[in-house]
Formats: sequence, structure tokens, C-alpha cells
Amino acid sequence: MTTTTTASGTGERTAAAAEPVFTGMSVIAPNGIGVDAYWRAVLSGTSGIGPISRFDPSRYPVRLAGQVADFPLGTVPSRLVPETDRMTHFALAAAQWALQDARLDPADLGEYGGAVVTANSSGGFEFGQHQLENLWTRGGRAVSAYHSIAWFYAASTGQISIRHKLRGHCGVLATEQAGGIDAAAQARRVLRDGGAMVLTGGTDASLSPWGFVTQLATGLLSTEPDPARAYLPFARQARGYVPGEGGAVLVMEPAEAARRRGAPQVYGRLGGYAATTDPPPGSPRPPALRRAVTGALADAGLAPGDIDVVFADATGVPEHDAREARALAEVFGPYGVPVTAPKSMTGRLYAGAALDIATALLALHRNVIPPTTGVSEPDPAYRLDLVTGGPRERPLRNALVLARGYGGFNAALVLRAADEPGHRAPEIHRDTANTTDTTHQRKGGGS
Repeated sequence: MTTTTTASGTGERTAAAAEPVFTGMSVIAPNGIGVDAYWRAVLSGTSGIGPISRFDPSRYPVRLAGQVADFPLGTVPSRLVPETDRMTHFALAAAQWALQDARLDPADLGEYGGAVVTANSSGGFEFGQHQLENLWTRGGRAVSAYHSIAWFYAASTGQISIRHKLRGHCGVLATEQAGGIDAAAQARRVLRDGGAMVLTGGTDASLSPWGFVTQLATGLLSTEPDPARAYLPFARQARGYVPGEGGAVLVMEPAEAARRRGAPQVYGRLGGYAATTDPPPGSPRPPALRRAVTGALADAGLAPGDIDVVFADATGVPEHDAREARALAEVFGPYGVPVTAPKSMTGRLYAGAALDIATALLALHRNVIPPTTGVSEPDPAYRLDLVTGGPRERPLRNALVLARGYGGFNAALVLRAADEPGHRAPEIHRDTANTTDTTHQRKGGGS
């Protein structure tokens, strides 16, 4: 690791002390609700991708998705359930569980110490569709007064802020798949400006006809009917991606603040970040993902050889996969770093790609790289060391998480393992507010 010079001296300890830490998390994913259930599913290759059941997809070319089944709606305050969309139900539950996991009471932060920065890409499509149906069939008086806010992409941030009285900086990032990473970076800025704690992450839930057609319009979704073959990033048989719903919420704090209050665990540190925007189609300028990667490494003070694993964006669209693989080969060399895409078990969750951050933090803690399911071997033309078949155990210190949002957004995040003795995450993690194991029993393809 490159050392950083400060007024107090040099060394890794000084640099690490300036990096915010993740002290709580919760996961809501198609293959598991709660960190324990999700992590077991990921390591076993259990997929949450299957036939759409939230609406009748028979008239659509895409009939598979990563759906969250058996979500415990009772964890959301009952008065808020009819006032908010499914994406906000996810966000409210995950925020509560993440705070409990961190053993942090927002009331202890001071009136403006707590902040909320989330990502969202779809807004409350399902809620909005139901209200439009009411308008068309029953008239304006049947439209909910909450329609004006429930559909809004900032609704989850607002509801979390109100519920937990977090009156500090609040915001939302709308950069599609890149949003989860961009939100974490904005949370870092808030902490650098004096914030005491930030709830960050993102959830999306656009598996309704209205939300679905907007995704179909991109032409990037897989029409393969077999769940085991529908989403195969970096494979010769790749034909697009499968949409999903869910996400993750994380608690971020300054390292010293976490130490002072005796945080029960530190899952990892945010070491570096960069974002770029691709040029428009037809431009002679090259795609900008590589610059995002090198920018994040520079921000973290790391060389390419310091990265132990890359969590890829992995759209499963051959043209997109080729661009990402090319950027990775240019930075790390052909086959230069293990690459994985656990989202092959969940589908792409859009702003819920904050799930990749949670997955990478768990990988750093457990020193194990989860696999990319369904892919027996990557297309050799990509020259990637893709982790397939099963988990790969090895010492992990630094992870790179990549995301690309529709419209040209690129984001790269460097995460570091937690170093402080006594501050490593526990071997067995439990969401205290949700101990029910809801891991799905559908298996992904692959060896």
C-alpha cells in the first residue's frame, strides 16, 4: 500500500484512520433476506432467478427475474405500508436492520449528526401503476394522496430520515446501476464534512408491468427462458441480463468515531472512488471505464497489483462485457486479477447494486471470493480469471467494485479489509431484526 504523508507523520495507520468504515449492514436479495441467508446462498451458488410471479409476463419477451420472496412486510410500520412503494418497504426494513447490526442509536448522534444518502433508479413504479389504474378505472378521487411522493426516487431517503430522525445531509443518487457506488462516495464526503454517521446503499423494485417496459426498451434484457442459462456474464452464450429487485443498506462512520463508541464490528473501509461518463454513441473518444478504475486506485493510493479481486459490472451483453474485460486487461494485465459477478444469482438490481458493496465486504472479511454461477468457463477472448464453479479461498486485502449505469455512468470503488484487532466482523453474522432464513432453493447452473 502506498503511504500517505500528513502533518502527524507517514504510514498506513495514518491513511487508514482517515478512511470511513462500514459498521453495519443488511441485505434484501432474491436469493436471501438477511446477511446470513444471502451469504450462504452466494457461497453455495443458490440462485434467486426464476419465472416472474408478481404479474403475468406472458405478453412480454422476458419472463424471468430475480424476485424477493417472503419479504416480512410486518417489519415496516403498518401506517407506512399503504403510503409507500415496495422499494421503500425494502429500504425501511434494511435501514432498521443495519442500525441494529451496528448497535447504533441515531439519538446519540446529535440533532444533525446522522445522514441518509441512498441510490434509486426506478422510483416507485408499482405504486404509481396502481394509482394510474385507479385514475383510469375509478376516477381522480380514487388516487392516493401519497402518489405524489411514493413514486419519487428520493422517497426512500426521505422515509428513512423521518423514521429515524436523521436530520443531517440527506440525498439520493440516480445513476442507474452505478448509483449504489456513487451513494457510498457521497456518504464519504458527508463524513469528511463532519457528519457522524451515514446510512447509505440502495434498493429498487421495478418488477411491475409499467416498470418492466422501461427496462425492455433498452434491448439489453435476456429473453432466454431457462433460469440457469438466462444470465451468463462473460460467457460465449451470453445474451443479456436478468432484472432483479432488492438491495442493501450500510452504516458508514468515521473510523475514530466507531472506535470511540465501541462499534461491535468493522466490515471494511472505503479506500478509493472515481466516476466517469462514457462519450455518446459514435464519438471517437474511447469508453471511460478504465479511467474510473485507475482513478479509484489512485484515490486509494494503490497500484493494480494491490487489488485481490474485482466485482465486475458484468451485464451479460457481449459488447458490454468485451469493453469491461478490455478495461480490466489494460489495467491489470490479461488474467491479472480474479474477477467475479455474484449478481449472476440475483439479476441486476439497478441502484440495488449496493448489494455488490456488501458482498465485497463479506468476501474481504471471510477471505473467500464468491463464484459467478451458470458460467462453466468464460469466453477466452476476454482473457479474464473469472471465478466459476465454486468459491475461491485466498487472502484478501483490497477489492475493486465496478458498476456501469445505462446512459454512460461508470463508477469504481476500492474497499479495504478491516485491520483493527477486535473490530473484524464476526464469523457468524445475524440480522437481529430478521432471523428467519428465507434462502431460496433454486440452484444456478454451472459446475
